[in-house]
Amino acid sequence: MDLYEHQARELFAEHGIVVPRAEVTDSPKKAREIARSLGGRVVVKAQVKTGGRGKAGGVKLAADPAAAELTARQILGMDIKGHPVRTVMLAQPVDIEREFYVSYVLDRAAGRFLAIASAEGGMEIEEVAATRPEAVARIPVDPAEGITSARAGEIADAAGLPPQSVDVLMRLWEVLVREDALLVEVNPLVRTAQGQITALDGKVTLDDNARFRQARWGIEDTAHDDPLEAAAAAKGLNYVRLDGEVGIIGNGAGLVMSTLDVVAGCGARPANFLDIGGGASARIMADGLSLVLSDPAVKSVFVNVFGGITACDAVADGIAQAVDSIRLTKPLVVRLDGNNAARGRAILDEHAHPLVQQVTTMDGAALRAAELATAA
Repeated sequence: MDLYEHQARELFAEHGIVVPRAEVTDSPKKAREIARSLGGRVVVKAQVKTGGRGKAGGVKLAADPAAAELTARQILGMDIKGHPVRTVMLAQPVDIEREFYVSYVLDRAAGRFLAIASAEGGMEIEEVAATRPEAVARIPVDPAEGITSARAGEIADAAGLPPQSVDVLMRLWEVLVREDALLVEVNPLVRTAQGQITALDGKVTLDDNARFRQARWGIEDTAHDDPLEAAAAAKGLNYVRLDGEVGIIGNGAGLVMSTLDVVAGCGARPANFLDIGGGASARIMADGLSLVLSDPAVKSVFVNVFGGITACDAVADGIAQAVDSIRLTKPLVVRLDGNNAARGRAILDEHAHPLVQQVTTMDGAALRAAELATAA
């Protein structure tokens, strides 16, 4: 479960990490009052569970309470990467001397955590990591050992962080452990002109398996989730939205993950993860196709099914009925293999929808879907 920035900052403050004073509201008029109580000049920040707010115009400086009300009115209602802005946080600005980046993230493959830190934080950290990877330190952390003072010192030295950051690194680890987090990130962590180390932003992802220990956050606020993911959840579909142009539908999480990799290897980007599970009825296929096609970024759709308990002819029947029940406007590439695959392919051939193409191999189908997406 992802927390909002204001919730992450609340956790930081509870664990002794300095954060600027701030309040949250969904009202422009209330924003004026908050700005007045914070001293007049404030930073107005959209509260959404996604990155890139600053570049999208969701973070702005307001010089006085009147400007804070106007800025809040501008930001509230914005759409940032599919996330509608329903609340804003107003925070006291600080005099920044230097920005840093620090985080702890679970490394599932290695069975440990990874400390990632850099002396060059801020909005361009992703570009720094891509173009100058040597500027970003990646230090493995043994969960049993944790972050001791000595280990925090090693991380700070490796990343070029100031000595004062050692205490913050230790406290961030406390947040991760005590709050059952999979990710704790501060970007930027700043040194102010007064020499104080302060967390200006925060991102925390809690382990869903620990919800019973984190009841304070209640049920996740789906009103602020990605609207397509919320629509999928309402239909009982296992869907995750990604930043790409090839829609992906498959049966089984492992197969879908492999499909994402193959599509990426063909030079295209997957637009989503959608696992329809063991059943592929006409209703499930129609719901899945409607969902994937409702993403304006999708240029083509790749349906990759390996027939097992659910035979391919049943899947093909579902696809045929689904494309008749919805208005198919983008090319659909289908690969059927496994139980009754030949019969399934024959059904789709007989249906002969002009936008449905069949390819017998997974690699070939992925390549065709990528070609159709890039040509659109």
